[in-house]
Amino acid sequence: MTPGTPGTPGPLSGHRHPHRPRKVVVAGVALSDCGRVDEATPYALHAQAARRALADSGLDRSVIDGFASAGLGTLAPVEVAEYLGLRPTWVDSTAVGGATWEVLAAHAADAIAAGHANAVLLVYGSTARADIKAGRRTSNLSFGARGPLQFEAPYGHTLIAKYAMAARRHMHQYGTTLEQLAEVAVQARANAAANPDAMYRDPVTVDEVLGGPMIADPFTKLHCCIRSDGGCAVLLAAEDYVPDLAGPPVWVLGCGTAVSHTTMSEWDDFTVSPAAVSGRLAFARAGVRPADIDLAEIYDAFTYMTLVTLEDLGFCAKGEGGAFVGKGRLLRDGELPVNTDGGGLAACHPGMRGLFLLVEAVRQLRGDYGPDRQVRKPGGRLPHLAVASGTGGWFCSSGTVVLGREQGS
Repeated sequence: MTPGTPGTPGPLSGHRHPHRPRKVVVAGVALSDCGRVDEATPYALHAQAARRALADSGLDRSVIDGFASAGLGTLAPVEVAEYLGLRPTWVDSTAVGGATWEVLAAHAADAIAAGHANAVLLVYGSTARADIKAGRRTSNLSFGARGPLQFEAPYGHTLIAKYAMAARRHMHQYGTTLEQLAEVAVQARANAAANPDAMYRDPVTVDEVLGGPMIADPFTKLHCCIRSDGGCAVLLAAEDYVPDLAGPPVWVLGCGTAVSHTTMSEWDDFTVSPAAVSGRLAFARAGVRPADIDLAEIYDAFTYMTLVTLEDLGFCAKGEGGAFVGKGRLLRDGELPVNTDGGGLAACHPGMRGLFLLVEAVRQLRGDYGPDRQVRKPGGRLPHLAVASGTGGWFCSSGTVVLGREQGS
């Protein structure tokens, strides 16, 4: 397909009204090499993921007129786009931590629907693990000590400590137990077992999670995400390109974004994340309910994130997340498969992991996997609806995207 003039809609398919917003499809997805990648730069991982996603889509690179990237380069995304040989007419680099990619996907979908772009490439890559191993960077205790953060940094409010405090509040208020939090890690590792790209695939038990070294009370080591290298890419496109796709389309049905706080003192309730807002908006815009969702990909830098996000997205009532995550409910063949690749707790976590959530959700909806990894619903059917929900900072931001195998209304 020959794209239209940059910044204007491409040729119409003839099957939609010219005055309604264009529907948006996920045209292609891909991972770069992930896990332990010692001989590549972050730029190389961006390029590798981008080439693979474009190949997955079956489209020509000339259709790409939009680009979104964050986390790399002095003038992101200009520097990364230049490295990839792209000259986009629509760009975005909104950076809100782990929720960045769901927020960027929402922005890109809006731009495509309005005709401001035809095809937008979202791409991420990081060598966070390799850089530390090689001494090119060190771990940071604080994100900064200017602005509002100056009132917390002197007291040792590390990122993990903030999540730990929130988890303790949930435990105090609702009776959530350490064993229930540990179940999240156990089931993530079980899901990773069938993922050849996962960094850790060996099973763990609740006792092993609880018996690990303490990182920030109540989080032991296995309550925390791993550190890896890796990248991925997602190509979003207008519905006009569907006939040219190499595989089945997955549709962006609805998106929601929200921000909450920077300083912990401004967080109204430690047991409620901004996913309570972004999820409600995304489901409403998609015209679906949480009960309709077949699988969920949720940001899981720590086990508590998974638990509280499940509550805030409406999969269970507030305070019932501890009971909800038990009985294998999050397993690939469970009642609500969650983080089917193993998530950040087991598969990979090279930094802002939100884009990986979209890749896994799309692949599950397309039925890309073999029987040991593919989610199947009753009767053996493929899943129809998935949600990807990213969380940024210390529950500071959230982006939620609902995806489906059918266009919806």
